[in-house]
Amino acid sequence: MTEENRPYASPPGGLPPQSALHTGRAVLTEAYAVIPAGVMRDIVASFLPGWQRTRAWIIARPLSGFAETFSHYIMDIAPGGGSDTPEPDPGAEGVLFVTDGAGRLRLDGGTHDLSPGSYAYLPPGADWQLQNSGAEPLRLHWIRKLYESAPGLAPPPAFVTDEAATAPVAMPDTEGRWSTTRFVEPDDLRHDMHVNIVNFEPGGVIPFEETHVMEHGLYVLEGKAVYRLNRDWVEVGPGDYMWLRAFCPQACYAGGPGRFRYLLYKDVNRHVRLRGPGAFGPG
Repeated sequence: MTEENRPYASPPGGLPPQSALHTGRAVLTEAYAVIPAGVMRDIVASFLPGWQRTRAWIIARPLSGFAETFSHYIMDIAPGGGSDTPEPDPGAEGVLFVTDGAGRLRLDGGTHDLSPGSYAYLPPGADWQLQNSGAEPLRLHWIRKLYESAPGLAPPPAFVTDEAATAPVAMPDTEGRWSTTRFVEPDDLRHDMHVNIVNFEPGGVIPFEETHVMEHGLYVLEGKAVYRLNRDWVEVGPGDYMWLRAFCPQACYAGGPGRFRYLLYKDVNRHVRLRGPGAFGPG
């Protein structure tokens, strides 16, 4: 399958030729970052303890002036690779979203076969293992966050589903030009993060400059658009990644000719912390 025909974008890997022009779109500002697909090459991949025949592009991590609430890995698992001890932090929750290949997820005593479009939510303390069960690389997004408990709410249970089984919900007054594939109900307060897919038909727009408390991570799965990030309009396409800090203004014009879609992380459903790291009061 050619890269153009894949249903979801993946990092290109490899290395550009010495003749390539040094005019990329990578930028890190005080309010946002853009990590284009073209910079996700072999020499910037990482290797992780507990994972075999696996490399990862770590495209977001808690860092002063960058992501605060989450980390975002793109995992590339060779045939026969994977992990029996994938998550080192018992307080971390996670989401897996598969973009290419075949995998087998063992989760709390059950087994799930994964393919492009598979989605798994992993609560803190989940017992899970993951292996590449196919003959081609298994590629997936792994988003990790420390679960933030709330009084009277137990952590949500694990679940495995697929994008094909999840109908997009059209945004109001958009005639379906802008929709969201939601894997968790917005009013389920047990969840303190959402990882959804946002869909735009050609010409669809975010018709105002969203400015809100949620931190965002956006990985472009398909199509192209011009995205408003703080003061700037930035052209983005398949495999590009955007990080937006809280309150960074954002808007979007989908450029066509096909759909524009991205995987979206945001932190939700919790009070603002007034004490401890990043706040005013002592811990």
